[in-house]
Amino acid sequence: MPQFTTKRRVHHAAPDMFDLVADVERYPEFVPLCRELKVRRRSSVDEGIEVIVADMTVAYKLVRESFRSRVTLDRPHLQILVEYLEGPFSHLENRWTFRPLGERSCEVEFYIAYDFKSRALGLLMGAMFDAAFRRFAAAFERRADEIYARRSA
Repeated sequence: MPQFTTKRRVHHAAPDMFDLVADVERYPEFVPLCRELKVRRRSSVDEGIEVIVADMTVAYKLVRESFRSRVTLDRPHLQILVEYLEGPFSHLENRWTFRPLGERSCEVEFYIAYDFKSRALGLLMGAMFDAAFRRFAAAFERRADEIYARRSA
């Protein structure tokens, strides 16, 4: 099963980075391959913990696929867990962890593991997904630079 993990030190506060990743409705503006994202349901389950069910559509050239996932936003622990519910995957798990390194910096850990139901779709999309996932963390870091640089200016 393909998987990818990366850790990056960024010059933004951990709660700010958490908020940026938690703002799933904005993903089509900057996340590689994300063409559409619709939040189906949003609920608070505990103090500081929110669960979102969302449909994401990813596209590359003529290939377009949608999938549904459950996103658990755990603000007290600065963690985000994405669990696959339905779509073209047989497995999809994604985790974000934000560790404060000071007032204005943190370590962002991004992990994803996935497998397609269809071997043909896996062969067609696999290399492209790998390349996109390698750019995910950098896309969020660039987005943070844009948003938080404007806020402090």
